[in-house]
Amino acid sequence: MMNESGLKLVKGFEGCELKSYRCPAGVWTIGYGHTKNVVPDQTITEEEAEELLRSDMEECAECVDRSVKVPLTENQFSALVSFVFNLGTGSFQTSTLLKKLNAGDYDAIPMELARWVKATDPGTGVKKTLPGLVRRRAAEAELWLTKSDPKAFENSAHMPQRIEADS
Repeated sequence: MMNESGLKLVKGFEGCELKSYRCPAGVWTIGYGHTKNVVPDQTITEEEAEELLRSDMEECAECVDRSVKVPLTENQFSALVSFVFNLGTGSFQTSTLLKKLNAGDYDAIPMELARWVKATDPGTGVKKTLPGLVRRRAAEAELWLTKSDPKAFENSAHMPQRIEADS
């Protein structure tokens, strides 16, 4: 599971909204960036927001566990869980970032994270760089690079908004 540093990163960037709203990419969102089955004028409690976040983080952690074939530290794992939560599991699984990581190129990850800073404007269909995504990717890269103990377990080899990489 994601460590406390990663959870603080996600909560800090997502914020907690107890009433549904449209994110910059036009996706209905509630709580800490939750996007599944959200409808206009929906409201939740803080406890429900925490539960949705826990569920979302578990799903993203499982994606990282299934997809990453090399050992990670707790901070590296948590940085990737934050990234997957913001990006989506499908985009992560086909990303150059994952290919480079599974090839053992740990040093490439901060630069790969920095490529994922654009969102498609729902009104114009044009991709644009969002300052919040630039800051988030920098924070994820910093967490990735911060020393931490190896995870208690090794990744097993058997194991909402649309954000796009810079070309």
